[in-house]
Amino acid sequence: MSELIGRILKRERHSSRAPLSVAAAMVIGLLAVYGLLEAVLRAVGQRPWLIDPLTAARRLARLPEGISPVLLGAIGVLLALLGLVCLGHAFLPGRRARHTIADPRLAIVVDDEVIASALARRARLAAGVTREQVIVVVSTKAVQVNVRPTSGIPLDESHIRAAVEDELEQMALEPAPDVTVNLSGSGVIGV
Repeated sequence: MSELIGRILKRERHSSRAPLSVAAAMVIGLLAVYGLLEAVLRAVGQRPWLIDPLTAARRLARLPEGISPVLLGAIGVLLALLGLVCLGHAFLPGRRARHTIADPRLAIVVDDEVIASALARRARLAAGVTREQVIVVVSTKAVQVNVRPTSGIPLDESHIRAAVEDELEQMALEPAPDVTVNLSGSGVIGV
C-alpha cells in the first residue's frame, strides 16, 4: 500500500479537528472586532456600545471585588471545563467508528455498523436464533457478541465464537478486533 493511500485511510478513520478550531477562531475574532469597535468609539468621543474598554480593564484588575464568590467560582469552573474539552479534543485521538480492509489495490473503509450487522448475521446463523436475539457491538479493538438463547435450547459459545472469528478473518480488518461472546442467562420464549 502506498504512503498516500495510508494517509487517506488514516484521515478516514480519524475525525477532523477543524470544526472546533474554526469555532474558537471565530469567537476570538469576534471579541477582537468588538474590542476594536469600542476602542474606535472611545477615540472619536462617542459613548461605548456595551462597555468602555478602560472600565472593563479596571473591573478585570479588581476582579474579586463586586462579584459574588459563588458566581466567580461558577465562571471559573465553566472556563476550566471549556479548557479541558479543548485540550482533550486537541490531544486525544478522535477516532471514527470505522475499520479498514487490507487490499493492495484499493483503499477500503468500512463503518463499524456494517461490520456489526454482518457479524450479527453470522452469529445468528451459527446459534440458530432470530435476529432480535443477537446484538453485536464493534469497537476499535473488540467485538462483543451478546446472544439471548431460546428457552430450553442450549447454545455452544465456542461454535458462535468460531463462526464470528471466521467472518472477521474473511473481512481482513485492520486493526483486527478480539471477539467476546456473552450468552445471556435468561432465554426468550418461543420463536
